[in-house]
Amino acid sequence: MHNTIDARGVACPGPVLMAKKAVDEAPLQSVAIVVDNIASMENVSRFFASRSFGVDVVKEEGTFKIIGTPSKESPVSPVSAVTKEIHRAESRKIMVLAATDKMGSGDDDLGKKLMISFIKTLREMGDDLWRLVFVNNGVKLTIEGSPVLEELLLYEAEGMKILVCGTCLTHFNLMDAKKVGETTNMLDIVTAMQLADKVIQL
Repeated sequence: MHNTIDARGVACPGPVLMAKKAVDEAPLQSVAIVVDNIASMENVSRFFASRSFGVDVVKEEGTFKIIGTPSKESPVSPVSAVTKEIHRAESRKIMVLAATDKMGSGDDDLGKKLMISFIKTLREMGDDLWRLVFVNNGVKLTIEGSPVLEELLLYEAEGMKILVCGTCLTHFNLMDAKKVGETTNMLDIVTAMQLADKVIQL
């Protein structure tokens, strides 16, 4: 048996917070969260995985039921995967938050060229570059046809964690077009901001 929570119609990051509350209150009990969109399904699944839970997804008509089951092999930890990294990283952690696909205001064409140049030049930060987070119009930089997709794929292949707002992808109907990064939620973004030594916002 498992505790079933209906999170249909709940905006991000509500379903993840509901899952977190259930796990915190009963860390050894299985939890099922019912959601009605792919972004919430992916976010809840990642949350369960971060707690060392086994994850099963049952697709039903118009909904997804994500069942998180405590692993018998691994002890359940209340610390998220994001939080654990604070103990591992000794270098300065810089998070870049891109809420747009262009830099500055005035001339949109120039702004897009500047953003392309900025993304391509981020490599100069070296190991200090810790997170790339894309929200709002910035998620369009992570989709098929993006002028910086090749660079972002290379960053990811080299170990850079790229987070892409699931609510934003859903809003723009771009969930299937995303080609790089992890679909994420506001809880993960806020947590990353707390752990970062510096946040650069565009």
